[in-house]
Amino acid sequence: MDLSCFARYRLFDGPTAIEPLTSLNAELDGVRIFVKRDDVSGIGAGGNKLRKLEFLLGEAIAQGADTMLTVGGRQSNHARLTAAASARAGLKCELVLPRVVPRETQDYLGNGNIVLDGLFGAAVHDLPGDADVAGFVAARLEALARQGRKAYFAPVGGSSAVGCLGYADCAAEILRQSDEMGVRFANVLVPNGSSGTHAGLAAGFVASGKPASFVKSYAVYHPAEETHGITLEKARETLALLAPGRKLLGGDIVVNGDHRGEGYGIPTQGMIDAVRRVARAEGVLLDPVYSGKAFAGLLHDIEANVYKPGDNVLFVMTGGTPALFAYRETFEN
Repeated sequence: MDLSCFARYRLFDGPTAIEPLTSLNAELDGVRIFVKRDDVSGIGAGGNKLRKLEFLLGEAIAQGADTMLTVGGRQSNHARLTAAASARAGLKCELVLPRVVPRETQDYLGNGNIVLDGLFGAAVHDLPGDADVAGFVAARLEALARQGRKAYFAPVGGSSAVGCLGYADCAAEILRQSDEMGVRFANVLVPNGSSGTHAGLAAGFVASGKPASFVKSYAVYHPAEETHGITLEKARETLALLAPGRKLLGGDIVVNGDHRGEGYGIPTQGMIDAVRRVARAEGVLLDPVYSGKAFAGLLHDIEANVYKPGDNVLFVMTGGTPALFAYRETFEN
């Protein structure tokens, strides 16, 4: 898979590590969990959005943009990393952050990612949850143009086909590392919010000769059926950039919605238990919105014998550690 024809702005060097969760694996019934440490990659406190931003920033710079504009929730990891990546690239950054999570604690509104957004120099537009976000973005783009600035708009999560190229590249990286380690994985597992990570991996695996179903996800934003449709569409768009002759069917995309709970950003007991268990067994931090819920799903599947003794599974650590500080009271109870 050759990505050299796509504009790219490098934000980290080399592959991220794949590590076994040795202590936790000793508690499981012969199934071994490995984690891919995209949570500690690059700048801005790390996370999966950096892979997407390499291609989004590359396209923005190629188009002559001087400003990155994007949208996310109050505690958006994508917004935080867009701010950090823009600072690295010398671009201005504006973040449109509607309050989409029904959470009004002081920590949620004023701690975590939102602190880092300001440190990275981003201009933050704080909108109510029922705001016309699309209308606000359109008006802001027009205002910037009148000022003589050229803005590049990155969608929620950076999950356009261009952004998804970052995880198509990651798919090839995982296959190389698997060969080098001599470890075969039964599945690659990811949380699924804006669907770009799953879609990019699916397209990348297909372009590399693996089935798209090699990667499975746990929905944390939309319900499973809606998440499946969005992921399939984005995966097809990404695959069209990589290998136009290849096809993806609905059954190629596998999404589990059983661990989403009441909605996006709303804690579940499974998430709390998973975050604590991994922290205390491994000294590794899951985030409360994405990887915490997805890892709870993985632990449930292992206990339900979805995987058999001797299987290896790879969980992609997508980052989001700063959000733990926004959910402080969740882990004090």
